[in-house]
Amino acid sequence: MWAVKTPPLALAAQACRLYGGIDFLVNNAALFGGMKQEPLLTVDWGYYQSFMNVNLDGALLCARACVPAMRERGGGAIVNQSSTAAWMGVGYYGLSKLAINGLTQCLARELGPVKVRVNAIAPGPTDTEALAKQVPEAYTRQLVAQLPLARLGTPHDMAQACLFLLSDSAAWITGHVLAVDGGHVFRP
Repeated sequence: MWAVKTPPLALAAQACRLYGGIDFLVNNAALFGGMKQEPLLTVDWGYYQSFMNVNLDGALLCARACVPAMRERGGGAIVNQSSTAAWMGVGYYGLSKLAINGLTQCLARELGPVKVRVNAIAPGPTDTEALAKQVPEAYTRQLVAQLPLARLGTPHDMAQACLFLLSDSAAWITGHVLAVDGGHVFRP
């Protein structure tokens, strides 16, 4: 299902060679479009493990590979890709994103003392090819009609939120999961 063509340590080393170091990491790899729709209790175990290797373990492996270079430069910022599915109890995709939220908070606590901030964005329904493949159009229309900001999000919306969390404007924010969802999920 998924094979690492270039391991995270090699990617980090290459970035350091090409750019002189690493300041930022965006963990955006995930399986969603085309994923199997099966209950947690019956999904093929090998598929589940491969799925979690991408949606959760990949983020940790990339952080482990990049943080040493960030430390050398005096700090940095990491933004993980979560989802509002984390708060909705929707199968193993939601579980993987809930785990990303936990990873974000654990790494924020571990890496704060070395001036590496760790946050996440949690996109809501976003106008992408993956959403079109996974969610029937009729359901998407109904969902959009119920959103306080009645439209699908765009990749641009997500990029702007990510750039904010990477920027100095977010210098005192860490361990936060920012819902970028048009009001899809309200939570305390």
